Amino acid sequence: MVTAYVGLGSNLESPLGDRARHLELASESLSGAGRVTKLSSVFETTPWGVEGNQPDYLNQVAALETDLDPAGLVSRMLGIESDLGRVRAERYGSRIIDLDVLLMGDTVIDETDVQVPHPRLHERAFVLVPLTLIAPDAIHPILGATMKELLARVDSSSVRPFTSSD
Repeated sequence: MVTAYVGLGSNLESPLGDRARHLELASESLSGAGRVTKLSSVFETTPWGVEGNQPDYLNQVAALETDLDPAGLVSRMLGIESDLGRVRAERYGSRIIDLDVLLMGDTVIDETDVQVPHPRLHERAFVLVPLTLIAPDAIHPILGATMKELLARVDSSSVRPFTSSD
């Protein structure tokens, strides 16, 4: 059993609901891959790495105890995305749901379809803020820094707490 940290994001509505509902459905679906032990608060952020107009994202991080190996977890997460209606069109495009393995214990894998830890984790405040809330002392297995230390190195001013009345 290993603890994986999964990033959840959504910036589109669908027949299933709004952005917050997509995060809720995805976190519930993760139970098919193990046991969700922690779920961060939800944060709203402007899209990262894109030019042009896109709706803001809601982001959250889940801690998941799982027996799956990294490839199995990624496969399960791709299935959840598909079940919720995600269509993969363009890199950094808007999406109903996006699930990423951020960390998985001290596992380091760099393959075409599976990369753990997430290769841009240390650059992205939108996952570092919620991840630091639930695992501030988790250590990046390549950089050797805690999530709290990595968060201190990035600008997190665009990461805003989300409330359903927004």
